[in-house]
Amino acid sequence: MTNQTEKELPRGVKLLHDPVRNKGTAFTEAERDLLGLRGLLPPKVCSPAEQEARVLGNLRAKESDLERYIALISLQDRNETLFYRVVTNHIEEIMPLIYTPTVGKACQQFSHIYRRPRGLYISLQDRGRVKEILSHWPHRDPRIIVVTDGERILGLGDLGAAGMGIPIGKLSLYTACAGIHPTQCLPVMLDVGTNNEAFLDDPLYLGLERRRERGPAYDELVEEFISAVRDTFPAALVQLEDFGNSNAFRLLAQYREQLCLFDDDIQGTGAVALAGLLGALRISGGELAEQRVLFYGAGQAGIGIGNTIVAAMCEQGLSLEQARQRCWFFDSRGLLVAGRDNIAGQKAPFAHEHAPVGDFAEAVRKLRPTAIMGCAGQAGVFSEEVVKTMAELNERPVVFALSNPTANAECSAEEAYGWSDGRAIFASGSPFAPVPVGNRTLVPGQGNNAYIFPGVGLGAVSSGASAVTDEMFLAAARVLASLVSDEDLAAERVYPCLSRIREVSALIAAEVATIAHARGLAREPQPADILADVKAHMFQPVYPHYA
Repeated sequence: MTNQTEKELPRGVKLLHDPVRNKGTAFTEAERDLLGLRGLLPPKVCSPAEQEARVLGNLRAKESDLERYIALISLQDRNETLFYRVVTNHIEEIMPLIYTPTVGKACQQFSHIYRRPRGLYISLQDRGRVKEILSHWPHRDPRIIVVTDGERILGLGDLGAAGMGIPIGKLSLYTACAGIHPTQCLPVMLDVGTNNEAFLDDPLYLGLERRRERGPAYDELVEEFISAVRDTFPAALVQLEDFGNSNAFRLLAQYREQLCLFDDDIQGTGAVALAGLLGALRISGGELAEQRVLFYGAGQAGIGIGNTIVAAMCEQGLSLEQARQRCWFFDSRGLLVAGRDNIAGQKAPFAHEHAPVGDFAEAVRKLRPTAIMGCAGQAGVFSEEVVKTMAELNERPVVFALSNPTANAECSAEEAYGWSDGRAIFASGSPFAPVPVGNRTLVPGQGNNAYIFPGVGLGAVSSGASAVTDEMFLAAARVLASLVSDEDLAAERVYPCLSRIREVSALIAAEVATIAHARGLAREPQPADILADVKAHMFQPVYPHYA
């Protein structure tokens, strides 16, 4: 260990309370002597594998997933290297605990299970001081900032400041899935109030106790935040997360040219759904440009997916209008049709000529879609009638129930397979267990944005991209779809196994970085081997040696 490192390292209890540097019982005998740890730890020096086994034993003994979530967050707060070792080595078991579906319940209970601060909270009360607040962040080089205002958390609605669990969870996936270093991840909550009556009546609620701000004061806070990030952390990528529909599209349009920024609910969801559809076509046959897709829900996710599918269809030779005619939307007012009054701007391109239809099953019968995609958080809307109609219309109907958490899924995997005699090609937003169908076991695909956004972020960080473009998300979708193996397809899984997520992220990152260099968006020199350079940027959850 160099003298410089000795000077930088805290000692004794301070080191044990530093989650970035703490090794817990894995500190060696020499390190314990050198760093003032002798007597502060049990005498046995444990290997990382022994520590991992202890964590897993405790975790699996918990009685509920929420308790497991709390245990994992507590581990992250005291030993990040061990936390990420556990997550990366057991990603299929742990991801549902630190993200969907468990993170939804954790956000609902956020003010009651709160333990230690993580990230930055910027409220309406902080206008004029946002740059000062950013300066309080202890790590000077954040590269990924995930920010929310808590208005549309998963399918749970307005959770206000309790929505902070989402940026924290997303950034955990950036590290676990793509190797962004934990010190380069910054979660941010823009607290502008909440309209959640239960929270406003809860004396333990940790956010502003006022109704949600809209209008100039809101816009001024967002503008100040964006300007402060641009000045303070100019190399950072900003990911907009779980903003309400009234703000998400306009904020993306307003700021995507000003700094490296994207909206995962719009662009990331679009890419992962497109990849799933491409995977489904490898099972059913047919070309993307021949598909007719009917969406239940015309919010960020639905419109984001629609726009992404349209762009991909245009690459296959359709005109923009022809591609849009193949995407139909059903929202809270029924089928989105031309002539309806008060159509939001982002929906207007998909308002086609058709008689009004107020029932989703009827819309399926009239439009004869090859695929239906649910993204409105309305459980059960893919009813037996809907799925059976899809199966009558299509030999291999595509049924994507993408709403999160699991309780909000439009139908379950078992329902989709059962109502279609095992012919449906199914994917969901939250995980479902494999389903026995006859002499086969079908494995539902999970259309988790974690397949997309970590790799896109890694590609942007490694290349120093000044912008994240729609072309990058289309490329990410194609890479993801190409990684579905023959074994996956045999089980009718339309996404690769989550156990391959770091491989997926690296390959997506390399493609994103290649585009950044080709389009003149990269601020870093182009390496001879872009994939090798991407992999060199990836954090590995391995303890350093201090002595």
